[in-house]
Amino acid sequence: MTALAAAPAGARLWLLAVRPGTLSLSVVPVLAATALAWAEAGRIDGLAALVAMLSALLIQAGTNLHNDAADCLRGNDGAERLGPLRVTAQGWASPARVINASRVAFGLAAALGVWLAWVGGWPILALGAASIIAGWAYSGGPNPIAHTPLGEVFVVAFFGLGATCGTTWLHLGALTPASAVLGLALGLQAAAVLAVNNIRDVETDRRAGRRTLAVLLGRPGADRLFAALVLAPLGLLAVLATLIPNGWRLALAALVLPEALRLIRTLSRLPPGPHHNILLKQTARMEVAFAVLIVAGLVFLK
Repeated sequence: MTALAAAPAGARLWLLAVRPGTLSLSVVPVLAATALAWAEAGRIDGLAALVAMLSALLIQAGTNLHNDAADCLRGNDGAERLGPLRVTAQGWASPARVINASRVAFGLAAALGVWLAWVGGWPILALGAASIIAGWAYSGGPNPIAHTPLGEVFVVAFFGLGATCGTTWLHLGALTPASAVLGLALGLQAAAVLAVNNIRDVETDRRAGRRTLAVLLGRPGADRLFAALVLAPLGLLAVLATLIPNGWRLALAALVLPEALRLIRTLSRLPPGPHHNILLKQTARMEVAFAVLIVAGLVFLK
């Protein structure tokens, strides 16, 4: 057994199980929407923002844990798997143990959501409940979202629009057009991360009867989808700039364009395989850079 495949224990086991490389996807929309609320109205609720970030992290962690166990139980993570190692498939933790951990994560998120609902009212309660249900449904039930063409839609809805609009509501008690545009931009980039994952697994998914967008579009179409997902948010910057004071400051986020073009070129040259795991992490990091540059433009250049 190699050092990489050696069984981890304790905190390291659970760190691997929650997939830390992509947890930023749940944090950056809350951070960016908080900066947007400050730019639009000059006020934010710092405690609500911190609790919302933690709740979003817990929901994503719960989703990833449930996905780990559910895929193992369905026999999806066999020897031909190209993605990173999964703790249940490797026998490092039983499916029941990992599912229980997902329940703990969802339960903690729900507990934080009660306080957030007290701050933001029933819309926050509805959004939190929908997020937890969708997190379970991503891999659970007779027809998991992850096995359908709706995976990218799920990501845009909950890692983009839901996160930014919910955060704006917490700060301002209202929705703004800018928060929706920001959410769409960040959600599309987050969906690009899932697109890389599905392109990597396109052959195994096809053989298993899964109908992801990558399977339906084929490799050329899936590559074009990825390009659209990483480039469209840069175009949305121009729309967002018209909706806030001194919107020209958001041009700072266009600095990620060279990296976006590099990722598109790299993906087009790669056959499906484990090297996509590196590209997946790089795509997630690009979204972080995009969001941080938006925050910098909204806050530090005001």
